[in-house]
Amino acid sequence: MKKLLLSAAVTATMFAASATHAAEYVIDTQGAHAFVNFKIKHLGYSWLHGRFNTFDGSFSYDSANPNASQIMVTIDTKSIDSNHAERDKHLRGGDFLNVDKFPTATFKSTSIKFDDDGDEADVTGEFTLHGVTKTITFEIDKIGEGKDPWGGYRVGFEGETSLKLSDFGIDYNLGPASTHVDIGLYIEGIRK
Repeated sequence: MKKLLLSAAVTATMFAASATHAAEYVIDTQGAHAFVNFKIKHLGYSWLHGRFNTFDGSFSYDSANPNASQIMVTIDTKSIDSNHAERDKHLRGGDFLNVDKFPTATFKSTSIKFDDDGDEADVTGEFTLHGVTKTITFEIDKIGEGKDPWGGYRVGFEGETSLKLSDFGIDYNLGPASTHVDIGLYIEGIRK
């Protein structure tokens, strides 16, 4: 009887552990199904849009236990692309990103809290830009998940946050309308 109870307890523990283990995903940058975009006001009259062309990352996610999720993203700051070569050269220089000294920006989550429906979450984590690390929180929306046509499994999210440039040591005067930059993260992950 003791052996039976012990066996049942071990089986239940193994099942519970596997049921709560989040799946690991790699962000699909090779298929160009993920983007890190930005926009900043130009003189208060319009928006300047751009993106970072090179980045990678991974995340863990389990729809049965979404609050155990984690995400890590690394951005190659040299890959900034505002569709204007001279402006990009300036953005890479010492007035802004100083990419020779700070070649990467990173984000690593410390907590993710989904709503009861599992469709929206507040993501908190450490964001490092221009050699400065700050704790930031932003909202994400789950776009969807399921099998893809190639036999894999995918899940996608999007989120946006606004960053004050001077918080990250970027003090170049762009005028009072351009003190913040909006960063958009649009990711589709492929389950490993």
